[in-house]
Amino acid sequence: MTSSPMGAAPCPTQFMTAKELAAHLNMSLPWVYREARHAGLTPYKFGKGRNAKIQFKISEVQAWISQQNLPHTN
Repeated sequence: MTSSPMGAAPCPTQFMTAKELAAHLNMSLPWVYREARHAGLTPYKFGKGRNAKIQFKISEVQAWISQQNLPHTN
């Protein structure tokens, strides 16, 4: 087991990239960039300028998915 800086335990992955989110939701990458925020998914920006990375918190994505079920109709 490798240790992280300062001797702390390794941090589990907390974020997914826009590309990973698109694959996870079976949506296109352009949809993620265009619609995710409007759908209720909060993007997080890491870095500045053209090299900035947009990522999404996995726990928020999972909570959002659980809210997307359709009501049962009889």
